[in-house]
Amino acid sequence: MLPQQSILRLDATAIDYIIIALYFVFVLGIGYLARRAVSSSLDFFLSGRSLPAWVTGLAFISANLGAIEIMGMSANGAQYGIPTVHYFWIGAVPAMLFLGVVMMPFYYGSKVRSVPEFMLRRFGKPAHLVNAISFALAQVLIAGVNLFLLATIVNVLLGWPIWVSVIVAAAIVLSYITLGGLSAAIYNEVLQFFVIVAALLPLTLVGLHKVGGWQGLVDKVSASPGGPEQMSAWPGNALSGFHNSFLSVIGIVFGLGFVLSFGYWTTNFTEVQRALASKNMSAARRTPIIGSFPKMFIPFIVIIPGIIAAVVVPELAQFKANGSGQVDYNDALLLLMRDLLPNGMLGLAITGLLASFMAGMAANLSSFNTVMSYDIIERYLIKDRPDEFYLQTGRIVTVAGTLVAIGTAAIASGYSNLMDYLQQLFSFFNAPLFATFILGMFWKRMTATAGWIGLVTGTGTAILVFVLSENGVINLPGQGASFVGAGAAFVVDVVISVVASLVTIPKRDAELVGLVYSLTPKEQRTEVAVAGDGGWYRKPVLLAGISLTLTIILNIIFA
Repeated sequence: MLPQQSILRLDATAIDYIIIALYFVFVLGIGYLARRAVSSSLDFFLSGRSLPAWVTGLAFISANLGAIEIMGMSANGAQYGIPTVHYFWIGAVPAMLFLGVVMMPFYYGSKVRSVPEFMLRRFGKPAHLVNAISFALAQVLIAGVNLFLLATIVNVLLGWPIWVSVIVAAAIVLSYITLGGLSAAIYNEVLQFFVIVAALLPLTLVGLHKVGGWQGLVDKVSASPGGPEQMSAWPGNALSGFHNSFLSVIGIVFGLGFVLSFGYWTTNFTEVQRALASKNMSAARRTPIIGSFPKMFIPFIVIIPGIIAAVVVPELAQFKANGSGQVDYNDALLLLMRDLLPNGMLGLAITGLLASFMAGMAANLSSFNTVMSYDIIERYLIKDRPDEFYLQTGRIVTVAGTLVAIGTAAIASGYSNLMDYLQQLFSFFNAPLFATFILGMFWKRMTATAGWIGLVTGTGTAILVFVLSENGVINLPGQGASFVGAGAAFVVDVVISVVASLVTIPKRDAELVGLVYSLTPKEQRTEVAVAGDGGWYRKPVLLAGISLTLTIILNIIFA
């Protein structure tokens, strides 16, 4: 139960409920229509590899625009201020561009159906099994976060108990994923992207007007707990947990910007799956690059409302000042909506939040069912069955994953800032995977044995740092523990992998073509010219250069 539910109750009227109901009609309708295009497991899990780049590009960014992004980043904005933009400009865009320019040719060109399947080809079954199990576990834990916050909205809107809200919210997402598979998820994610922007942009503008514009916000934040450094992106000491500014910058750039970011965006199948659904290599490469453009501007409609809420909502200002009260940072957006939005616009804002949580949970479930069906059940448990069997298995696994997510939602409910929880999960699962993946892609001498040993020891190192931090042995407030844990996991994984590789036997060069950069001919690492892809705005490297330049400019402006 939410102790603050009466404080957060939103005064919705009939017009608000009509807007929400229309949204659900569209969502379920898309799922029903997508079902008609599902005739094989490839259609269900990868949309038949047939979607255009603009669709997969928007879905790529919308899949990440769930509870983590909306409520988590707003909570971070309320707690830490502008330094939260590092999760976008340092911790996302560069890695997304690297994925599109360098890594997608290997994923798409090898015709793998998942990231764990790529690990199977490069390192063999032990590393593949470790990766598949850890990924599946991570997805149901993260789905629990999205589900808990989706249920929170239903609780706030209707007053239902949280456990009832969890079940209802899970049933809605489950219905359209089970019907239409990845296509239903992707087309709904495109719809959800526009709904989210339409909901949060007015809230940001109304909030800025309330505080007297940008300068008014700067003045109010500077006079609040945390002081004026909350309005400057660098050095971000409160966010990183380091008192020394130099160490803070190193922690953000290396821990967040390199290890956590590249680990998430380049090896997380939840994101890569959208690009694998593209119709050709060019579209697959452009998918994360197209997504990087809206990604760099999302902070203005997600973080800014959190910052505003911390200075205009009395309950949240009290919580920030003394750490007590009936609300916490995760409530920042809801509190701002409660205080600033009129009816009608309130319904749109609630719909935007529902859309974001559904997008995030749908992304978790669609990647979870693919890995469970292809990489665990088909590979190890039930082999050599007809394709129809694995199509039905995917639907059953989706139901099972939803039931597990209902249980993991309880874990998420124990954190006052969900980004703390999520960054810990990323340090456990993504940082060691990235170390193994990047070393194996660029060093042909790395062996299969080193692949699984590196993953296990890297994950163990991140967990050890977390335990030491939780027990006060390491004092790292904020999200410093996850940054340090990710960096330590990466370094240990690399060192152990190098040592293990030097004492074990590598694969022959011929077995690594298409899997290792130096052994893959350039023509296999670039897209073949396809009719309709000749415009300059369809050149992956040029688009990536424009995106990176804009990101650097934003970092300079807010430095």
